Amino acid sequence: MTVERVNPPELSPPAGFSHAVVATGSRVVFLAGQTALDVDGKVVGDTLPAQFERALANLLTALRAAGGTPADLARVTVFATDVADYRAHAAELGGIWRRLAGRVYPAMAVVGAVRLWDEQALVELDGFAVLA
Repeated sequence: MTVERVNPPELSPPAGFSHAVVATGSRVVFLAGQTALDVDGKVVGDTLPAQFERALANLLTALRAAGGTPADLARVTVFATDVADYRAHAAELGGIWRRLAGRVYPAMAVVGAVRLWDEQALVELDGFAVLA
């Protein structure tokens, strides 16, 4: 697989995402939305950063089970029940991303959501990856 991250100088410099990702490969993996559910189906973590870490770990677990790595991610969408809280924790969330997924960023968006499937969930991540 080849991945080209495109960040045109005409756009503001990206921080923690890429403006566009061109991916060429033979397999596309669509990743279902992941929240901070543990193996028993219970939401864990009382804070956005704690839930973000678990949700990202769950997303990466699904990706690895499909044969991919974080570098294969082409797009991730983050759904947050409180975008202001997400922005307030952006630096910490970026550190969690780098620790779990590295410094290669997919195209990303953060979308405000009134609530998620599980009422206790503060954040959900979904995405897709392109594998060789």
